Amino acid sequence: MTQKKAKVLLLSGPNLGLLGTRQPDIYGLDTLDDYVEKARQVGLENNIEIVDFQSNHEGDLVDIIGKANQFYEAIIINPGALTHYGWSLHDALVAFEGIVIELHISNPNAREPWRHTSVVSPVAKGTIAGFGKIGYELAVLAVAKMIDQTNKNGD
Repeated sequence: MTQKKAKVLLLSGPNLGLLGTRQPDIYGLDTLDDYVEKARQVGLENNIEIVDFQSNHEGDLVDIIGKANQFYEAIIINPGALTHYGWSLHDALVAFEGIVIELHISNPNAREPWRHTSVVSPVAKGTIAGFGKIGYELAVLAVAKMIDQTNKNGD
């Protein structure tokens, strides 16, 4: 019997739509589409469907998280600058019953001091930061392993 494909929501916060042109010395030349495609490829290899959404508006992200329990086993979120002050994201993610992975292209802790605090980390299973596009691969693999473990344990 074929196992049902897991659905994972890949959320991208403010300014991530500018990847490829925004601060290429920090973020590289890959576009958000390149990052999402990498996540989708790894998802396909691991029986996971990746559904992506990007918004520069915190409320849009909160709205989609609020409906996520109905559709998704996990959320991978790169909250962008909302990482540091998006308490409404924090609260929405608390209500999500699945796996939450926080993801960053750069390493916030190696940058300006104001980037060292995350309001998302306390509600995430883990954080992957500083690995660029490889981080997207790692995040999907982490979710796949956690879903597999949950299925084996019957939880």
